[in-house]
Amino acid sequence: MNKISIAIITLNEERNIRSCLNSVKDLTDDIVVVDSGSVDKTQEICNGYNVRFFHNDFVDYSSQKNYANSLTKYDYVLSLDADECLSPELAASISKIKELENNTVYTFNRLNFHCGKAVRFCGWYPDKKQRFWNKNTGRWSGTIHESFVFDSPPQFIHLKGDLLHYTYNSKEEHLKQAKKFAILNAEQDFKLGKKTRFFSSYLSYLLRFLTVFVLKFGFLDGKTGFFIAKTTAHATFLRNMKLYEMWKNKN
Repeated sequence: MNKISIAIITLNEERNIRSCLNSVKDLTDDIVVVDSGSVDKTQEICNGYNVRFFHNDFVDYSSQKNYANSLTKYDYVLSLDADECLSPELAASISKIKELENNTVYTFNRLNFHCGKAVRFCGWYPDKKQRFWNKNTGRWSGTIHESFVFDSPPQFIHLKGDLLHYTYNSKEEHLKQAKKFAILNAEQDFKLGKKTRFFSSYLSYLLRFLTVFVLKFGFLDGKTGFFIAKTTAHATFLRNMKLYEMWKNKN
């Protein structure tokens, strides 16, 4: 088997971490978990596995993931969030890789679950991810939406199987998260000098809803698709209104 490491970041993930670890425990002898202050049973559950558990104060996702990478034993790292796990097909695809090349990035699709239901439309699938690469070829970057930035263009190989992402467990959780990131994105837009108009916020709501529910076939996900489209549109509205208010208050 190729020598690979698994890097996972956690915060109060007792609900998800066991499934995550079970999906990768047979792939490697090096699983690194970096926790930012869990007060639930996250560490207790991790202690039941062959895991090296570390604490690191949270600054942003990129910093946390770069720190996790620095602790891994092997060059090739599979980076996961605690609410993600490998499907059996994806785990098999990774285990069948004959030789890891230094400048190769392995990609795969992510299947997102909303309140326990798999979402196959709404622009949520296939949610192609780059999470398995040589850690020495770049680093994580970005404070809100982090991504791995490569020092030079790599070659890509797409693997069969899905990364299963158990996202929002309730509608309330989705709404809370959507509001949080709408405000963060508006603040970033403001720093970048972006502007919007008052009525554009209402137009953006309508356009975003139609894009997700109609153009991206969200209606095929039924009631879940309708809720996702409505929530996504509302977040877009909040982002634009917050940005408009910030410029108005500045002037």
